[in-house]
Amino acid sequence: MIRWMCGVKLQNRIPSKVFRERLGLDDIISVIEQNRLQWYENMLRKAVIDWMKKCMEYEVKGARPRGRPKKTWREIVEKDYRARGLNGKDAMDRVGWMKQIRDD
Repeated sequence: MIRWMCGVKLQNRIPSKVFRERLGLDDIISVIEQNRLQWYENMLRKAVIDWMKKCMEYEVKGARPRGRPKKTWREIVEKDYRARGLNGKDAMDRVGWMKQIRDD
């Protein structure tokens, strides 16, 4: 889509990074991290009795299959917010949380 907007074809062999810089767009990885952290902030601010918060904190009982376990959504989010220097208590300050998420 970005190439189409700029009127350039793949055959010109110009990297996508050049177009993102030209248009002032963030890369897709940082956009996904920001959205994930925004959703996590909403989940942290929910009441303890809310069903979505209960689902987030639910641990499945029983034996796990062999091999390395897949990463959970929560593990990925924790890695994201630690990389940005945040913690769960920061989520209660909505404006501060959003500012720290958006500043890269």
